[in-house]
Amino acid sequence: MDSPELLERRLGHRFADQNLLSLALTHRSAGDANNERLEYLGDAALGFVIAEWLWQTFPDANEHSLTLMRASLVKKPSLANIAREIELGEHLRLGVGERKSGGHHRESILADTLEALIGAVLVDAGYDAARGVIRTLFERHVEKVDARMARDAKTQLQERVQGRRLPPPEYRVLSRSGDEHLPEFVVECRIAGLGVLTLGRGGNRREAEQVAARAALDQLERSND
Repeated sequence: MDSPELLERRLGHRFADQNLLSLALTHRSAGDANNERLEYLGDAALGFVIAEWLWQTFPDANEHSLTLMRASLVKKPSLANIAREIELGEHLRLGVGERKSGGHHRESILADTLEALIGAVLVDAGYDAARGVIRTLFERHVEKVDARMARDAKTQLQERVQGRRLPPPEYRVLSRSGDEHLPEFVVECRIAGLGVLTLGRGGNRREAEQVAARAALDQLERSND
């Protein structure tokens, strides 16, 4: 197991309370005193910092685009990749069974532990310190986030279709289901002349249309249109 000091250097944070660092690295398989509560806190802090960061970085992006970008950054595979970059697996405290089954490399454990570390920094030194660690860990990934998501998918699709001198995409609501306070819309996007027909689901018509438009853009790219 690597030294805690090495991990702290990679995080850019020196823990005043080393017990917090130890707790953040302890999986539930290792005992009742584990990192699950810190993971809960870190998850919330990470979501807010990334949301704020994207909001500042992409001033023209709408809510749906920002949500997609945030989701791409904080999903478990992305978190696990960042955990691997700082070699977090070498520092995990696991139960015997998890150690034998390769828990040091398991995606879900790596992702959860990274969130627990962020939670531990928040408790140890406050919001600014946690924000700094998140910036250190995610800077390269935010720079590479899919910039297409920062633009309105319907606008992109219409511009692309107009460039080929074709009629604009047609959107049609196929269904509306769910409770009044939690509806789900299913919308069809059709592009005459290109053989494109996609579906989108969302909590309102606009959101569903954006999802369908994004799917149409992806379909056009796959066909090298």
